[in-house]
Amino acid sequence: MNLPMAATLFYGILLLFGGIMGYVSAKSKPSLISGVVSGLFLLVSAFLQWQQVPTGLVLAQIITLLLAIVFSIRLWKTRKFMPAGLMLMLSVAMLVILFPTTT
Repeated sequence: MNLPMAATLFYGILLLFGGIMGYVSAKSKPSLISGVVSGLFLLVSAFLQWQQVPTGLVLAQIITLLLAIVFSIRLWKTRKFMPAGLMLMLSVAMLVILFPTTT
């Protein structure tokens, strides 16, 4: 298992449980839907990466980039670090892992 695949798996599980916890604690249906959907897409992406399907990494890159944009907007609007700021930081870390630079 390589680093992008492991990170995608971890991030997908984190988003899945984060969406569920957002619903349990705040009764937020948008949090539940977005967390479960994006988490499942990332889990599928990790599976595709495991199967060595090239689109698996591309799918993870697109989803993570979209999530970084969404969390940036949420942080800008709410000005609260939790959860948008923390998730933005994790999304940026994921982007660094998913878009390796070649030197």
